[in-house]
Amino acid sequence: MTVVLFTCAGQRVDIVTAFRRAGATTVATDLSELAPALYAADHRELIPPVGDPTYIETVAALVRRYEASLVVPLTDLDHEVLAANRDAIPALVLLAGIDAIRRCADKWLAHCFFEEVGLPTPPTWLPDALPEDIPFPVLVKARRGFGSRGIYRASNRQELDYFLARVDAPSMVQQACAGEEFSIDVFCDLESRCLNAVPRTMIESKGGETIKGKTIKDRDLIEHGARVAEALGIVGPANVQCFREPDGRLPVTDVNPRFGGGFPLPTAAGSRYPELALELAAGGRPEPRLGEFEDGVVLTRYFGEMILHEVAGRLEVMPQDALTVEHPRGT
Repeated sequence: MTVVLFTCAGQRVDIVTAFRRAGATTVATDLSELAPALYAADHRELIPPVGDPTYIETVAALVRRYEASLVVPLTDLDHEVLAANRDAIPALVLLAGIDAIRRCADKWLAHCFFEEVGLPTPPTWLPDALPEDIPFPVLVKARRGFGSRGIYRASNRQELDYFLARVDAPSMVQQACAGEEFSIDVFCDLESRCLNAVPRTMIESKGGETIKGKTIKDRDLIEHGARVAEALGIVGPANVQCFREPDGRLPVTDVNPRFGGGFPLPTAAGSRYPELALELAAGGRPEPRLGEFEDGVVLTRYFGEMILHEVAGRLEVMPQDALTVEHPRGT
């Protein structure tokens, strides 16, 4: 049975659970013992912060201890350090190369790359190179922002100047897209061949997280997602965000080289991304299956929780029967 080690597990119970269902033994790691995904795994380990000099050494030691053959990062936090030190980890790190990771992490670098290779991207400028006739509305974006953080919409020059004067991180200005937004969950092999691409509508999102969405078997979006992923050199999962403009163009606004927040939707639609990851870890070379998923599958999210209690000095998931509270009947 393949052992998979997840880094920065956080709240990604959905991903850890999906890999367990696919037949993997799961090891979840995180900085905090309150990360819910730790308790969805077969084994859990607390590790140092990503910036700690022993981070890679700790991950490598856990890979050896559990004989893991696959390492899957679940957030962007450790992408660069993992990509730069993958040779020190005795397992397949399901992550693109360092150049692709740096392009995806910096929205300005991504924009410049898309222009270079001829992929559609919204007009974008650095704050010190804005044209006099800049077309409003525009978005002020943190170059390294995530989860919709650090994004401000400006409808005129006064608003633009206001936001630019108050952002304290390197930013850029991007023309706002007018069309419908889509997310495309892609998965590539070790040679960056796109094995599948599952587009979904963005019915509702909060803080950059999909709350409601639906899979859509749109050939243009499928091929576009595959083209973007292969141009970037994606390995494993990525989420491509784009708009369909009135003229039919599909400008890309963001690419996250990891499993997207809407992961349960393509999984329910038959993406088989966990199974493909396990096949890659076993040395297999699965063939592309672009467009093989169920159309019209809908995701609608709700709040959930994990209740823990202390057992012998260690937090454990509280049994369901212990959560039942009997209330006295009134007379």
